[in-house]
Amino acid sequence: KEIFKAIGILSENKVTVLIEGETGTGKEMIARAIHYHSPVSDHPFIAINCSSIVGTLLESELFGHERGSFTGAIATKKGKFELAGEGTIFLDEVSEIPLELQAKLLRFLQEKEFEHVGGERSLKSNARVVAATNRDLWQMVRDGLFREDLFYRLSVAMIRVPPLRDRRSDIPLLIQYLLKKINAELHHSIKKVEENAVERLLTYRWPGNVRELENVLTRGVISTPGEVILDEFIVTLLEKGAAADDKPRDTTGTMSLQDVEKV
Repeated sequence: KEIFKAIGILSENKVTVLIEGETGTGKEMIARAIHYHSPVSDHPFIAINCSSIVGTLLESELFGHERGSFTGAIATKKGKFELAGEGTIFLDEVSEIPLELQAKLLRFLQEKEFEHVGGERSLKSNARVVAATNRDLWQMVRDGLFREDLFYRLSVAMIRVPPLRDRRSDIPLLIQYLLKKINAELHHSIKKVEENAVERLLTYRWPGNVRELENVLTRGVISTPGEVILDEFIVTLLEKGAAADDKPRDTTGTMSLQDVEKV
């Protein structure tokens, strides 16, 4: 309820927002909700994962580059801030932005100005920044890994998303929301999860948070021949999850070829 309240308040303005929470807690979902309930919902929402792009390329992705500014720059390219226009830039894993690039992001937040890589002309953008991290940014500031001034600029408004194990009362509503989403994506018509199965989902520890719940429900939808996901399917899926706790977890919602062949 507190998060919904925060979304409502932040949707009415364009202040910078920092969303903190464990991996899989639904930080991007919150960022999208803020954008799509705002007056600029008809403008782009552009998400970029800062941990998946090396520093030099990340600068080009965010701010664009001029032709010939580096090897492979065969043409001038607009960055995400230009493309977003009046919309929203979602910086996922903002903690992974290199220190040398943090200064350029800070300038944008302060002045709404930036230059292309290899460019000299100042450009403007009124894009809103919503950032997210699964790390303790303030601890990174103390360790000298993140700029203190940038931290304060990013955290004008903060939303801390608790892990799913600490908000179990949300699970029934999340099940309803996720089933609608999964049905639409996979063209299925699952109506609900069996009551005993819901009780089982309420007591599971959810190390992968909302992303893992979506993974389990997706597998349940695919495995279910009728309109109700039965407890027997949920038992099997959760046992697989528990057995994998000591292994690298795949909570992206994808299935292995072996799992697909089983259903």
